[in-house]
Formats: sequence, structure tokens, C-alpha cells
Amino acid sequence: MFFLRIPVIIRLLLRLALGAVFVYAAWVKLFGPGWSWPPKLEPWELFALAINSYGILPLKGVELVARTLPWLELAIGAMLIVGRGLRISAAATSLLLLVFFGLMVRAFAQGKEISCGCFGPGEIISWWTLLRDGSMLAGALLLTWMAFQRQRQTV
Repeated sequence: MFFLRIPVIIRLLLRLALGAVFVYAAWVKLFGPGWSWPPKLEPWELFALAINSYGILPLKGVELVARTLPWLELAIGAMLIVGRGLRISAAATSLLLLVFFGLMVRAFAQGKEISCGCFGPGEIISWWTLLRDGSMLAGALLLTWMAFQRQRQTV
């Protein structure tokens, strides 16, 4: 009987872990612990600097992403933790992590020594950050697959 519950336990652990990571990442970007003290810039402005270092968006796009992405991460993280809208939140998590991972791989391959912007300033993209984000992406993809499999079984 225990073996029948393993997928449920894995799904729960993935949901809670990814949800907590997204809520924490959003919190840091919104309220800025560790970004700057004494605060000279707003947390979103410091996050915008990290986004801009990737060199892929115009300045207006950087500002838009810096102001909205943390709120999106917070909403997705909360949905994962609560367990509502699992297919949507898991798919959104997978999509965001795929974009983040792709941008980090691109910057790393180009030899850029920039902050990944994940959890505050100063975390330079390295093999460690790629391994960490790649693992989260794998977990998110597994969670997405499990969420859609569960939907098929209940139909």
C-alpha cells in the first residue's frame, strides 16, 4: 500500500519545495533583504540591474519585468503551496524555470560574470547555480507531468 502513495508524496514534496523557493525569491525581490543596506535603491531597481546585465531587453522591458516578475513568482509560489490550480501553476513554474535556466546557460557560455538575480545580488552564475536551477527545472517538469497525469486519471 505504501508504494501506491509514493507519487502523492513526491508531488506534495515538489509542490512545497518549488512553492517555497518561488515565494522566497519573490520576497527578496519585493522587500529586499540582502540587496542593499542602507537602501539607496528600491529592491525592484536592484533587481532591474541584474536583469539588465543579461543584455536581452530594452530598458522599458527591464523595468516592466523587474516590477512584475516578483509578483508573478509570489502568486505561482502561493498556488503551489496551497495546491490549487496545480496544472497551471506547475506549467507556469516549468516555463519560468526554463526561461531562467536558458538565460543563465547563455550568459555562462558567453563568459559573463553577472549576478543571476535569483535570490539577491552577488550570486554570480556558476556551475553551482546552473546545477541548482537545472535541478529545479527537472523537478518542475516532473511536477507538471504528474499534474497532467492526475487530471487524465480523474476524467
